[in-house]
Amino acid sequence: MSAQPVIVQRTPAAEDAGRADFYALLARLIHDAPDAALLASLAGAQELPADADPDLARAWQGLVRAAGAMDPDAAAEEFELLFVGMGKSEVSAYAGYYSGAPSIDHPRVRIQADLAALGLSRRAEVTEPEDHFSGLFEVMRVLAAGGAGRAPAPIGEQKRFYAMHIEPGVKKLFAAMGAARSANFYRHVAAVGQAFAALESESFQID
Repeated sequence: MSAQPVIVQRTPAAEDAGRADFYALLARLIHDAPDAALLASLAGAQELPADADPDLARAWQGLVRAAGAMDPDAAAEEFELLFVGMGKSEVSAYAGYYSGAPSIDHPRVRIQADLAALGLSRRAEVTEPEDHFSGLFEVMRVLAAGGAGRAPAPIGEQKRFYAMHIEPGVKKLFAAMGAARSANFYRHVAAVGQAFAALESESFQID
């Protein structure tokens, strides 16, 4: 996704910047297998702050340890089995799959309308449909932190997009990922995703 230039009104708070980082990481790992540079970066990452959510902190440390032991070629093979596969992948990365959406009222149509209303558009090189979770997470990254001349979105806009397009299927996505036969490194990605999504859902309920 890319943002249309607007006048920046505010910079993201530290908490929102942290949320954006998690969205960016999850988007990257669902779109492509981690390369050597990303694995090294994760392996050297610091622990979360002491006041962080315990479930997220545990899952994060599991991912950090897994990244330190993971080979890029093995990660690429695992990604292929999980998300690409021959014939049918083990895990679907599409929100529409988890909502059982009929083609006549597919979430992609509503996502397209909401992206236009938010002033966002797909980059020319993006080939995945709009309901691919990597794209949805990237939208949330932009809404949380802004970028490319765009201010962070009001919390109400973030909540609405999350509730409409991510929350209905995100728990099922990470549950499927964590339970997949071929999942090794991605079991830890799923644990981080589950813990982070639970925090987001709880936070939006409060706001």
